[in-house]
Amino acid sequence: MSLPLLTLFLAAFALGTAEFVIAGVLPEVALGLDVSIPVAGMLVTGYAVGIAAGGPLLALATNGMSRRTLIVWLCGVFAAGQVLCATAPSFELLLAARVLVAVVHGTYFGIAAIVAVNLVPPERRGFAVALLLAGLTVSNILGVPAGTAIGNAFGWRATFWAIAGLGLVATLATAFVLPDTGQKGGSAGKLLTEFKALGRQQVLLSLLIAFLVMIGQYSLFTYIAPLLREVTGLSQDMVPWVLLLFGLGATVGVMAGGRLADWKLLPSLIIILATQAVMYLLVYLVSPYPIAFAVVAFAWGGANFAFGSPLQTRILQWAADAPNLASTLIPSAFNVGIAVGAALGAGLIDAGIGYRNLPWIGVACQVLAVGVAIGSAVWEKRARQVPPLGAEPAAAE
Repeated sequence: MSLPLLTLFLAAFALGTAEFVIAGVLPEVALGLDVSIPVAGMLVTGYAVGIAAGGPLLALATNGMSRRTLIVWLCGVFAAGQVLCATAPSFELLLAARVLVAVVHGTYFGIAAIVAVNLVPPERRGFAVALLLAGLTVSNILGVPAGTAIGNAFGWRATFWAIAGLGLVATLATAFVLPDTGQKGGSAGKLLTEFKALGRQQVLLSLLIAFLVMIGQYSLFTYIAPLLREVTGLSQDMVPWVLLLFGLGATVGVMAGGRLADWKLLPSLIIILATQAVMYLLVYLVSPYPIAFAVVAFAWGGANFAFGSPLQTRILQWAADAPNLASTLIPSAFNVGIAVGAALGAGLIDAGIGYRNLPWIGVACQVLAVGVAIGSAVWEKRARQVPPLGAEPAAAE
């Protein structure tokens, strides 16, 4: 495993921790800035909007910049953004700082995926993307609990100071370790090519799949704690242990998805999506039974996170001649799906559907996603479509 890939993983870990740790310190932030917890929840919504809208815009604005330079710059802005979060005197300024960090987040994961696949041979591209995504899953297992513990012990501002330090380490690591290959996102004249790449059905339908999968996942996962307490009958102290099992499964799933992507890309994606549908059905069936649910939680986490590597590898393959905009739209599709899923779950709960029935949204979304993936494969085969020139990572542009 190369050191440059590990630096990309480190930065992804820092960004993932910054995104998710707010849930662990949200009550303390609300108390410290004298706002209600629902108002403080805008720190989560604002982050998702920043990723979805700001990430692609920043990618277009920096289209002619060296990718290595851009990554170092993004890490530096991320660290500075955490300092702004730590010192924000009001909720409004904290929200603004979070949105700034989110824009960096959205751009980073798109550009870093391109850099990662260019650091390895073609047959290892799936693994490279998986290692990058593993930074997000590991942040849930290590970064979020550690950040929450720091906040509980020293105050919520200390959490942001700690993440700022992690961001500084990531900045220095990328500056000194990432090779300067001379790769650039492209000139202004390539912007039309960037938009044309989005018109390929493989890219558009893959983004649709990401959107559907996130709706299914977050219509349930957003409300997993009350489901575990009210349906499964677990105590409050047991909920984190089930979430830990989910996180461990997610980490295994990310790496397994990378291996499968390097084996058979599109067939693996279809199989994983179908497996996710089965997992949601199992969640529904075992939700009243604590031990069975704990076992399924591990498998559910693995299936849910296994699809990311094949999906992103497919998008990068079919937008290889102009990957910047397409790659940065991946986190946008994810986060729009997250927002829709959370809102859909809330609406159904308010309508009296109940927590137990939320997995059916996942079943429906995954069946649709499988249909989209199969349709894309059939379309590709009948039209005899081939990936664009440049699908194999080049040393430089």
